[in-house]
Amino acid sequence: MQQEVNIQKAMDYMRDNAPRYAEAKASRVYLDQFRKSKKAMLIMQTTGTVQERESFAYSHPEYIEVLEGLKAAIEIEEEIRWRMEAAKIKAEVWRTQQANNRRIDGAHQ
Repeated sequence: MQQEVNIQKAMDYMRDNAPRYAEAKASRVYLDQFRKSKKAMLIMQTTGTVQERESFAYSHPEYIEVLEGLKAAIEIEEEIRWRMEAAKIKAEVWRTQQANNRRIDGAHQ
């Protein structure tokens, strides 16, 4: 009975957190793409050689802020993803246990 409760909790976790995972992934992808746009916007704010303009953009506080946001988004996404993976593994272990139990029950008949 305890295994059934655990498998139900794992399934509930996956169902309940799927929207949260999708949102976290969307945020991470958006920030990853926005980082490129921010670099381009910052490069256009200054003059000089390509290297000087890139150095300006990469060291600009606004670009660093985007990187910090990207870091946070990746952390959230990865935490949810690995918790989802753990729930999937619990479900697979439960399925294997059920198959083994059926095989053992069949051998005793």
